[in-house]
Amino acid sequence: MIGSLVATAFWAMLPAYVPNNAAVLAGGGRPIDGGRTWGGRRVLGDGKTWRGTAVGTLIGVLLALGLNAINGPVSATLGVSLPTFPIQAAVGLALGAMLGDIGASFIKRRSGRERGAAFPGLDQLDFVVGALLVAFLVDADWFLSTFTLGIIVVILVITPLLHVSTNIIAFKIGAKEEPW
Repeated sequence: MIGSLVATAFWAMLPAYVPNNAAVLAGGGRPIDGGRTWGGRRVLGDGKTWRGTAVGTLIGVLLALGLNAINGPVSATLGVSLPTFPIQAAVGLALGAMLGDIGASFIKRRSGRERGAAFPGLDQLDFVVGALLVAFLVDADWFLSTFTLGIIVVILVITPLLHVSTNIIAFKIGAKEEPW
C-alpha cells in the first residue's frame, strides 16, 4: 500500500518536479519583473525570467505527455494504476509549479532575502502548492480523482526530501551555487 502511494505520488508530481530545473537550464532571458523594484527591493529578481518560465512549463507538459505514452507498461510492471494527464492537468501542474516558485521569489524579496537565500519550508514546497492549486483550478475532476489525502500526505513528505537531496547533488557537481 505505501509503495503504491509513493509511486503514484511521485508519478503524479513529475510534471511539477521537473519544470524549475528545466527553467534553470534554459538560462538567462528577460526578467519577468523587468528590473522593477518595490520598497527598494526587486519585485522578483533576475532569476525569474520569461524564457525560463516558458521552457519550464513546456518541459513539464512534454514530460506529462511522455508519461502518458508509457503509462500502461509502467503501471503493469509496478502493479499500480498510475494516473494519466489530460493536457489541461499537464499544463496546470507545470505552469503551477513555475507560478509557485515565482510567488516564493516575491515573498523572499518582500522579506528582505536576496536571490539564492534559504527560506526553509517555502523553498521546498512553493512549487507544490502552486502546481496543486493550478491543477485543481484547471481540472478539478482529474485533480480530485488523482490527489487523494494519502497522495497529498506522501507528496508533502517526499518532496522536501527529494528537493534537499537533489539540491545537494547539484551543488556538489557545480550546477548550483548554494546547496538549497
